[in-house]
Amino acid sequence: MTARFDAIGLVVTDMAAAVTFYRRLGFAFPAGAEDQPHAEAELPGGLRLLLDTEETVRSFHPGWRPPAGGGRASLALRCDGPGEVDALYEELVGAGYHSELKPWDAVWGQRYAVLHDPDGNGVDLFAPLPAP
Repeated sequence: MTARFDAIGLVVTDMAAAVTFYRRLGFAFPAGAEDQPHAEAELPGGLRLLLDTEETVRSFHPGWRPPAGGGRASLALRCDGPGEVDALYEELVGAGYHSELKPWDAVWGQRYAVLHDPDGNGVDLFAPLPAP
């Protein structure tokens, strides 16, 4: 038997807010997902993004508590180009989402920016910079 990577799961405080945020980033959650305690979006390559409310997690793990302090995980989303990093960052910040790091040209050759989803999870936006 071999385990295989299948999904990324996030625990969310407000399903509607989380689904709205991730739909803005192009994740195809089905209609009505914002009203459910569990939601899934298919990702390219067969992976899935899973969202579960805190109440859902507590239904099978009563002692579960949200982590305190900063997050340790983030999702990294590749954009088509540096301009898309800037545009998507501005769209999301303009919609009220938290900016962690404004877009910059990283020394490793990418345009990079970091935002937080409604639960404080990191969401990195990046694109390769043109060759010098």
